[in-house]
Amino acid sequence: MTEEQKKNNQGYSAGNIQVLEGLEAVRKRPSMYIGDTGIRGLHHLVYEVVDNSIDEALAGYCDVISVIMNVDNSITVKDNGRGIPIDFHEKEGRSALEVVMTVLHAGGKFDKDTYKVSGGLHGVGVSCVNALSEQLIATVYRDGKIWQQEYNIGKPQYPVKEVGETSETGTQVQFRPDTTIFEDNVYNYDTLASRMRELAFLNKGIRITLTDMRNFDDEGNPLSEEFYSEGGLFEFVQFLDASREPLIGSPIYMEGEKSGIPVEVALIYNTSFSENIHAYVNNINTHEGGTHLQGFRRGLTATLKKYAEDSGMLSKLKFDIAGDDFREGLTAVISVKVAEPQFEGQTKTKLGNREVNAPVSQAVSEMLTHYLEENPNDARTIVNKVILAAQARHAARKAREMVQRKNVLTGSGLPGKLSDCSDRNPENCEVYLVEGDSAGGTAKQGRDRNFQAILPLRGKILNVEKAMHHKIFDNEEIKNIYTALGVRVGTEEDSKALDTSKLRYHKVIIMCDADVDGSHIETLILTFFFRHMRELIEGGNIYIATPPLYLVKKGGAMKYAWNDKQRDQFVEELKGNGKESSVGIQRYKGLGEMNANQLWDTTMNPEFRTLRRVTIDNAVEADRIFSMLMGDDVPPRRAFIEKNAKYAKIDV
Repeated sequence: MTEEQKKNNQGYSAGNIQVLEGLEAVRKRPSMYIGDTGIRGLHHLVYEVVDNSIDEALAGYCDVISVIMNVDNSITVKDNGRGIPIDFHEKEGRSALEVVMTVLHAGGKFDKDTYKVSGGLHGVGVSCVNALSEQLIATVYRDGKIWQQEYNIGKPQYPVKEVGETSETGTQVQFRPDTTIFEDNVYNYDTLASRMRELAFLNKGIRITLTDMRNFDDEGNPLSEEFYSEGGLFEFVQFLDASREPLIGSPIYMEGEKSGIPVEVALIYNTSFSENIHAYVNNINTHEGGTHLQGFRRGLTATLKKYAEDSGMLSKLKFDIAGDDFREGLTAVISVKVAEPQFEGQTKTKLGNREVNAPVSQAVSEMLTHYLEENPNDARTIVNKVILAAQARHAARKAREMVQRKNVLTGSGLPGKLSDCSDRNPENCEVYLVEGDSAGGTAKQGRDRNFQAILPLRGKILNVEKAMHHKIFDNEEIKNIYTALGVRVGTEEDSKALDTSKLRYHKVIIMCDADVDGSHIETLILTFFFRHMRELIEGGNIYIATPPLYLVKKGGAMKYAWNDKQRDQFVEELKGNGKESSVGIQRYKGLGEMNANQLWDTTMNPEFRTLRRVTIDNAVEADRIFSMLMGDDVPPRRAFIEKNAKYAKIDV
């Protein structure tokens, strides 16, 4: 051992080992418990508290939940369940309520007699919320009395005390997130509404209200919505497919228990070319799938294939039908309740329980068999759709092979329009997808050639929401995106699977003009990535550049503004001492209006630019929005425009 190593060892002893007591660990590493400290983590706090109320509902003790967004940006969640126990906990030497609120892995979720199934599996939910809140007040309605305890940053301010009498039962939790922890501490109504709606569909018969005390309608009432579903998943798929043209009369639905596992499934076919399957375990959206999704796919494919073969409808088809042919134009929701689910990864996004596969497959097979026998016309319509999908897949494979073979024959195979970077390490490299040749030329001049590549896109790319799969590979701009990125499509198991192992750039940056056309092109590109390269969004590879909207200048002084508030602020600053003087304002409507240096300084220089990473907070809502904005059905889009027209700005 060298002298330097001995010296370093002397500085590392038992005194350097930190033991974090109570909820300190949560405050030290909040992202380990709630995902992140951004806007997603902020909303996750609400979900954790609401999940406790949902668990009471699953146990049969609660049917009303209210969520209130208060003026001070605190949140109040109240249910009519049994109420958290407040009696003395022998082992901990204090009230059970205080234990639940201040001790990690404490709660009723570990007692099978209390909760048979639960979404909050680790017992860290409400205690984590407490640890990350400036203030939390827990109020319990139980045994004819009202009990209360207040906490600041997770620490009790007084013992649990009786504060009144009541005939109600239930729990109310009001908390205000800690502004020193969260980067953004303002709650978004639409984000919470999407999750509450989802929970209402997944748990039929439960009434959930969301009220925003910060915003009021024209009559002076707080913005409020009630979410309630009697039909459960049957109504859920109807909601998801509201902006698509149905292929069959109504959703196919089943609910039952197989091998002790409650299974609920609803599906419907539409005329689109995308597959939209959403799988849940104990109300958790497992967007990476798992054994329940495998069981669904197996049951669907086997049953439909047997029906198609027995009916003789496949006799003229010259090639085999693949599994994903049966899922084109399919919208489905699968929900299972599992007593002890095993999730792969901390984020609970993939179910690993092997015993779930067969019951789901069996349930789907029985449901479909009955439906196909009783609805022969719909059955033939579905099989014809499957045959059409198989033919399109066969054509798409040929088109894809032509693209990929061309890449091999032409050496690098990169598009001629691509101005590549010199660095060959994908982790260091980024590519800008730039609207138009003019802006592309400016970007090429302004970039850092070492790590920044530029791919100009001419005009508006194909709207993939309305296009058959093989048509996508006929589109020149989309072909250029595939070849420039170096990704490949299609495996033996899944003809639409994306292979990202040879991705050439770890940052793919969409850069469009800050006008209506630019927004439309940006939406078209995002639709393409969501439908055909979702793996890149989920991998955190897709970004949107944010060029400034204004240049404010007076003499030699110049400032860039990204919004109207900044513009007005800079105008006042440059006026100086309140005296009127000429301050010029230039509105950038297109990237081409900037010179190369300006584009680099404001939008491309990593030291000063702002990139917005594209993420999927709610895959269900994203699917619905893309379908509504880019699909064939006009009425839902018109309703959306009418509702949001007040937020639009028109340049004159």
